[in-house]
Amino acid sequence: MSGDTPNRPAELTGQQLQLDDSNVQANYVNYCRITGTPEEIIIDFGLNPQPLGPPQQTIAVSNRIVTSFYSAKRMLITLQSAIQRHENAFGEIEIDVQKRVISRPQY
Repeated sequence: MSGDTPNRPAELTGQQLQLDDSNVQANYVNYCRITGTPEEIIIDFGLNPQPLGPPQQTIAVSNRIVTSFYSAKRMLITLQSAIQRHENAFGEIEIDVQKRVISRPQY
């Protein structure tokens, strides 16, 4: 790893890493499935065309991440930190869809 000390990766020493994202592809996903083996965790991402209720169509998996449990735990901690910062700034994120749905008057 470039810029790492012998026993401490750059993420632990506070050093900045240079990333090349010129070939990155961004995809919107609203579905995630997590499976794994004793050595790896597998995270599939896709687009559920019918997010409310049981899906009637196939969910196409567009991206798959295969990583170690060590990397997955570091990702979890980083995601928790990012969500906490977001909620501190904008309020709690409600994940229950039924609580987020705005009832509209019926005519």
